[in-house]
Amino acid sequence: MTTTVEPPAAAPAQPDRPARTRPAWWDTVVVTVLSFVLALAVGAVLIVVSDPDVIDASSYFFARPADTVAAGWDAVFGAYRALFEGAVWDLQAESLGRAVRPLTETLTVAAPLIVAGLSVALAFKAGLFNIGAEGQIIVGATLAGLVGFGLDLPVGLHLLAAVLAGVLGGAVWGGIVGALKARTGAHEVIVTIMLNYVARFGLAYLLTTELFRRPGRNDPISPIVDGDAQYPLLLGETYRLHLGFLVALAAAWGVWWLLERSVIGFRFRAVGANPDAARAAGIHVERNLFLVMAIAGGLAGLGGTFQILGTEKALTTGISAGIGFDAITVALLGRGSPLGTVLAGILFGALRAGGVTMQARTGTPIDIVLVVQSLIVLFIAAPPLIRTIFRIRTQGMGAMQVSKGWGA
Repeated sequence: MTTTVEPPAAAPAQPDRPARTRPAWWDTVVVTVLSFVLALAVGAVLIVVSDPDVIDASSYFFARPADTVAAGWDAVFGAYRALFEGAVWDLQAESLGRAVRPLTETLTVAAPLIVAGLSVALAFKAGLFNIGAEGQIIVGATLAGLVGFGLDLPVGLHLLAAVLAGVLGGAVWGGIVGALKARTGAHEVIVTIMLNYVARFGLAYLLTTELFRRPGRNDPISPIVDGDAQYPLLLGETYRLHLGFLVALAAAWGVWWLLERSVIGFRFRAVGANPDAARAAGIHVERNLFLVMAIAGGLAGLGGTFQILGTEKALTTGISAGIGFDAITVALLGRGSPLGTVLAGILFGALRAGGVTMQARTGTPIDIVLVVQSLIVLFIAAPPLIRTIFRIRTQGMGAMQVSKGWGA
């Protein structure tokens, strides 16, 4: 009799352990932070190779290599410490008021960068590349300055009128781009670049006229803006931080609300995602192109009022200080979001403010700060490069996992 042996019952299958994932936004945050760290590392290399003490010590490197290493460390540590002390907290200050001054200076410099970055970021949402924030800042500052020193208005009303004039000037300058884009299809990049030149040389001409030139001066500088038209200082005369920073934060909230909570913002995003589909859905694409560029120009014009009514107090040919071009990198670094743009604006404000102190205390060329800024944007624009360098892999819904060998 043959007996059949039943095979042992298979053990119940164990469910696969879910892969460890992180929120979708975590990948963006980590790539941004690592981009900043990598940019600082490259900047450190540039500091080392340009420092005179390191160059002298390297001449006898094989005899005493420790001298070269020590000189390199001192150069990098000293430069970045000065950068920190000029942007965040002065460790050498004798009082709390002096210690906190670098932070207030960072916020002051960041205010126009934030609103100009919002200008570029808002245009991004509608599929437009606003290179014209520089010209819009100049026009806004010009009209705000004209009202500030050219009119005699009551307290409160004078500042409001000057700010509105600056916003209106920027909106008109941006609206020209939107109208040409909507009516003729003219590329906004070319038009905005050309209008930057028009604004720049237009201001240079105006500063030679009697209306804009300061009495008794032959150099291109306007009269000082009336005190009633200046942004109030938030912390007293000791610091330059003014009300414009709070206005910039309010503008960032307004842009967030516009994009995420309003019908107009939805139309902007729809046009940016697919203009043909938006048109088929009944959205007037041309009208929205004009409107988004007008609002973007108004934001940049607001940044111009921070310059003329907040810090500079008088018009010069350098009133924009290149903020309109830095705004492009701020918007890119902020990934086009209002919160990201605010944080990026503060970061770039810190680099601007701290770079001056770094150069003054250590002799490190301020151009290295510009290199760091450029590298940050370059690395952020190439996430695969960052993931390759730091051995990061992405799985699932944009969540990030760290590969073996770099940490768990």
